[in-house]
Amino acid sequence: MASSAATLPSKMKAWTYLEYGKSSDVLKLQSDVVVPQPRDDQVLLQVVAAGINPIDFKRMLGMFKNSDSPLPIIPGYDVAGVVVKVGSQVKKFKEGDQVYGDINEKAMDHPTQFGTIAQYTVVAEKLLALKPKNLSFVEAASLPLVIETAYEGLERCHFSAGKSILVLGGAGGVGTMIIQLAKQVYGASKIAATASTGKLDLLKSLGADLPIDYTNQNFEDLPEKFDVVYDAVGNIRIHDTIT
Repeated sequence: MASSAATLPSKMKAWTYLEYGKSSDVLKLQSDVVVPQPRDDQVLLQVVAAGINPIDFKRMLGMFKNSDSPLPIIPGYDVAGVVVKVGSQVKKFKEGDQVYGDINEKAMDHPTQFGTIAQYTVVAEKLLALKPKNLSFVEAASLPLVIETAYEGLERCHFSAGKSILVLGGAGGVGTMIIQLAKQVYGASKIAATASTGKLDLLKSLGADLPIDYTNQNFEDLPEKFDVVYDAVGNIRIHDTIT
């Protein structure tokens, strides 16, 4: 059961790190972390589910510490939870609302010190949306950052209806979102995507027209050319596959 503003504890459990390094060395579960208080434009969430992404581990390693918030840090960007307290200027949400979102507006430019891998977190009102009723909290918490990444990439390459796309890493978190957005939102003419043998059916179910098993087929040998190649893996040579 969600807490209310009248029954909020003063301390909470949270995963934190006091120094940069490997998660196995620096990440610790603390049971006496002060529950953060929302500013006027923020809400306080009781966290039901939270997501960990590659950027959390890069941040923990100190890969962008020059633009990070001060230590100690609670990791986590993605969240789904219940509003338990609202700031004085919050208009969209009230106590008891079930919401989800990415709590950082800029992923690597001073992300919040108090992340989502905790019992409570504070979030700016503008960064949240009501959780769809047909999604569980876990499902909702898995979506924000991967959808943002997929969408931003498609926008940057000016993807539009009638264009074709090859998605490298189609069965990963970002890859699955790229396929669905390209198909359902942008109106792609053809979608090819790579994955391992056991995940080809998943690619088809998401909307891929041409699933490619990268364990026995090199995508660079495809006779087709594509308007866009979206690399959701990294460090792959893609020049020859672009129209």
